Amino acid sequence: MKQAEVNVGTAGHIDHGKTTLVKSLTGVWTDKHSEEIKRGITIKLGYADMEVKKCPKHEPPEAYSTEKNCPICRSKTESIRTISFVDAPGHEMLMATMLSGAAIMDGAILVIATNEECPQPQTKEHLMALEIIGIKKVIIAQTKIDLVSGENLSRNYEQIKKFIKGTCAENAPIIPVCAHTKANIDVLINAIQDFIPTPKRDLEKPPKMYIARSFDVNLPGAHPEKLCGGVVGGSLIQGKFKVGEEIEIRPGQKIEHGGKTFWQPITTTIVSLHAGGKQVEEVGPGGLIGIGTKLDPSMTKADALVGGVVGKPGQLPPTRESLTLETHLLERVVGLLEETMVEPIKAGEQLMLNVGTATTVGDVTNAKKDEIIIKLKIPVCAESKDRVAISRRIKARWRLIGYGIIK
Repeated sequence: MKQAEVNVGTAGHIDHGKTTLVKSLTGVWTDKHSEEIKRGITIKLGYADMEVKKCPKHEPPEAYSTEKNCPICRSKTESIRTISFVDAPGHEMLMATMLSGAAIMDGAILVIATNEECPQPQTKEHLMALEIIGIKKVIIAQTKIDLVSGENLSRNYEQIKKFIKGTCAENAPIIPVCAHTKANIDVLINAIQDFIPTPKRDLEKPPKMYIARSFDVNLPGAHPEKLCGGVVGGSLIQGKFKVGEEIEIRPGQKIEHGGKTFWQPITTTIVSLHAGGKQVEEVGPGGLIGIGTKLDPSMTKADALVGGVVGKPGQLPPTRESLTLETHLLERVVGLLEETMVEPIKAGEQLMLNVGTATTVGDVTNAKKDEIIIKLKIPVCAESKDRVAISRRIKARWRLIGYGIIK
């Protein structure tokens, strides 16, 4: 399988079938963490690649599948492109994780179950998150169609149409599917091909990768001579990386010295690159990649470097300990059952920000009508004009209230 060229995310309310749908498309069950398996919900971002295949003897959508041989006529299929799926959690307590995943999505599938009223709270919150992050390529998968009658399916469809009116998903195709039986999966693949094209990438710009996961891949008890360095995974936004190149990670590592705390960029060397399930010598933008490094595995274990940015030494955006934001607030808080108006941001309050794949909390030191200055607890590596999702703690949960543009 070649390197994926586009990232497609799943979004939607908890237990509406996001992970099952990704399994139907890719053959991979993305919930691998022990707590995810025990509780039956997605907690961390999950990843899986799908190679789109096309039968030369049929027209779309019947022509599309993921099989080497056409499911209809058994003819050999042709590989069209490879897609990386980013499976985000639907639970309201994991909204920050969903926003981190949205930062590397080129398009999204909003998953809405037919056996529940639409919209559910996190259906609204996730659609607003996609809008805030700037994702315009959206497809709606109407899942669990095997659990309802035709009449209820039509009723759910009308609810969806009413819900998406005036949003970034207003003109999105609505595809009824059953993930367990793979009913209409070919139609969904056809919609992905038509509505989520591969973005134009710039290979000449300095490489920049958002870190979405980081790992220690060594098994307990491994012999010291066989230990591997830490691994970081994410998506390359621009440029390219080659094995043997020196890289820098910002903000980097927290250092406490002489009663002061500061963040020091980390430099290391690429020892291996992984894309599409294979080890490669060079990677470009698109899809999800893994970078094997010479870092001590303790630095990368348990997603310790998530939110960092990888690039060439001296070519990354600055590390910022405070942000000046031009703010754009929503009229109402999303994710709540009852209607709640968004109050203006005030000096002294604490907000949660999502910048790229980074999640941080900060204290507002200055607040005007459409501009705030916020001092961050954990710094971020970000450029001017980057978008920042803003959340406020309401009723013991972080809720989206708008977005900001870094000045």
